[in-house]
Amino acid sequence: MNVAGLLRDLFDRVATDVHGAVEGLDLDALTHRVDGTANSISWLVWHLTRVQDDHVAEVAGTEQVWTADGWAQRFGLPFDDGAIGYGQGSDEVGAVRAGADLLLGYHDAVHARTLQYVDGLVEADLDRVVDRRWDPPVTLGVRLVSVADDDMQHAGQAAFVRGIVERS
Repeated sequence: MNVAGLLRDLFDRVATDVHGAVEGLDLDALTHRVDGTANSISWLVWHLTRVQDDHVAEVAGTEQVWTADGWAQRFGLPFDDGAIGYGQGSDEVGAVRAGADLLLGYHDAVHARTLQYVDGLVEADLDRVVDRRWDPPVTLGVRLVSVADDDMQHAGQAAFVRGIVERS
């Protein structure tokens, strides 16, 4: 397996987990907050997709799908278009009231853009430094694994919330 195939498999797993957490749920289930202030499935999937979109667009040197393809307008959130969820509080979490079609549509668009980018990568690309703000500087390989790891954690959290919703 080459680098592109490995990364494709990794991000395909994220997409599979996202679909498993979201498909078939109505808006009430997607926006349920376990203790009234916890992250909802809707927010978790929006956030993980925003992170992937933001970070992959940055390393690819492209505009984010969020703005380029009109997803920001479709979601109609009361945030700046650059918001990706970091540092958001309970009120912002509650503001993300997106249904399954919207969440999965945006995620699928970002997933397609991600695959388009990683399909062109070769092993030597992974050592390219993409962020010098850290010590040691962050390479492309580290950034992509970090994004996928963050995505998988949030997809797992969304699946956990789904399980709670389905049991209640």
